Order: sequence, then structure tokens, then C-alpha cells
Amino acid sequence: MKNILNRLINHEQLSKEEAKNVLVNISSGNYNPSQISAFLTVYMMRSVSIDELSGFREALLDLCVRVDLSDYNTIDLCGTGGDGKDTFNISTLASFVAAGAGIKVAKHGNYGVSSISGSSNVMEKLGVKFSNDNDFLKKSMEQAGICILHAPLFHPAMKNVGPIRKELAVKTFFNMLGPMVNPAFPQNQLVGVFNLELARMYAYLYQNTNINFTILHSLDGYDEISLTGPTKTITNSMEGMLKPEDFGVRQLLQSEIEGGKTIDESADIFMNVLSGKGSEAQSNVVCANAAMAIATVTGCTPLEGFDQAKESLLSGKGLAALKKLQELSR
Repeated sequence: MKNILNRLINHEQLSKEEAKNVLVNISSGNYNPSQISAFLTVYMMRSVSIDELSGFREALLDLCVRVDLSDYNTIDLCGTGGDGKDTFNISTLASFVAAGAGIKVAKHGNYGVSSISGSSNVMEKLGVKFSNDNDFLKKSMEQAGICILHAPLFHPAMKNVGPIRKELAVKTFFNMLGPMVNPAFPQNQLVGVFNLELARMYAYLYQNTNINFTILHSLDGYDEISLTGPTKTITNSMEGMLKPEDFGVRQLLQSEIEGGKTIDESADIFMNVLSGKGSEAQSNVVCANAAMAIATVTGCTPLEGFDQAKESLLSGKGLAALKKLQELSR
């Protein structure tokens, strides 16, 4: 590691193979916490290269506990986090709304590192069981249309990194990797990223896979559609710009989509919105993100996806998906 750190400090980049080996060595417990911390810190000060990101991704996918959901045409709705915006749990809510609209969702998530309440914090609070048992996950998919893949259960390689990330409490390149290492290998992916440079890197890496993808970045910094301004989109076949009016809704203020200050507050907001009792702004931002998941899988327009998402939310189908998961978790 000493040699690697010296090279990185001298602004050298690692090859894909070297990056992969470092992550394999981290997972094997070959480095001490100070070395891992220094390694993570380097990447807070400079951008990760395509080769490095690709090597890190390959290592985590090679080492993960795989789950076979290939019978379902699944999608993951996942943001990188690390946008510093402290919104409520938009992509997790959008996952349930999409599931209510008949889309099969394999939701990869974790506890919040740089945010107060990550996807897993809210799911745990609401009594959803975390499991890497194939049968349980398939049953969830069959009956609820969604399963929750709590990252630590599928990435044992990361047990040496988790405590360090928690102590650092700022975004690291693992934020960038999260959406790319779903252990169910979903056929479709809706990914929100926190800057345009990362959007380009994701697009480049995804072009070399068989994943049907949509990458999102709100130009004012959100790692999802925020409706507070235009959103850059990149798919397998095109690049574009989405505006609130493309969903038939007004532009929002940032203050309208802020999250709770505690996990309890976040869970309350979550249940309120999913029960159809959220504000117009909260409902619209959730449905806009669910719309893009629906559009990614079915090929419909964003507006058609929005109408389906709205129907799922207001009819209680999204809430029914959560209730079924809670029931299966007991």
C-alpha cells in the first residue's frame, strides 16, 4: 500500500488491474485502517479515473454475494448520494411507486453516510427485513414487486471500509460505486449522480455492458430529478434535458423537497408521501423519478410514465407494495 499511496500522492493514476487488486486486498484485511483512510482521502482531492472506477467496480462485483432475479425484468433506482442536498428519500419512495405501477424493482441501498437517513435507515425503521436469502427475495419480488438489497449483506468485502466511511462521514468513491454494484445485476438501471463528470463516466462504463440505463443529474446539483430546474439525462441511445414542464408540473423550490432532521422524521415523511398525504411538491418529485424508471423499462414517454406513477401513488398501489414487504418481513 505504501507504494500505491506514494504514487497517488504524486498524481499518478492506477491501472484497472491495480485498482481492482487494491479493493481485493482491502477486503482481505491486508491493509490497516489508517492506510484505507489515506487511500479514500486521496480520491476526495482528485477525480477517480475511468480505469480506476472500472477496476473498483469489477472487484466488488467479483466479490459480492450474487442473487438471481433474472426471471424478472428488474430495475434499480439508485442515486450516488453525496450531493449534500439532504432531500427526503426520493429514490426509495419512487421505487415503491414504480413497483405499484407494475415495474419489478431490485432496490440496492445502504445506511446514510453523508446524509442523515439513507434508504436502509428508513426501510429498517419501517420494519422491512434485510436478507440475502434468494427465496425470500424472490418471494418479495413475486408478491410485492420489489425487494430490498441491503448492501452490507451482499458486499462482505466492504466490512473493513464501513466503519472508516462512517467516521469520515463525507462522500468517497464508494458513493460513486453504490449504484454500479447491485448484486442482482438488474437488466435496467436508473442512476442519479452528483455531477456531470460522473454522469459521463457512468455513461462510458455502462455503454460497455448490456444494461438498459438512464443516468440523471439535476444541473443545480441533485443526484436525481429534483424539479428545481433542468435535469441532464443520458441513455443508451441519446442525451437530453428534462424540465418540470415535461412532466406537466411546475418548477419547485429547494426548500420544498428537504428531508427530515432525524431518521424518525424521515420515516414519517416517507409514510406520509407514500400514503398520498404528502405535499404537491413531494408527490410530484417522487412521481417524476418513478416516471423515468417506468420510461426506462417500458419505453414510454416521461409524461406517460408520470401519469402511471401518479396513478400508482394516489390509488395506494405503491403503499400496498410496502405493506406486503412489511408482512413478508414478520
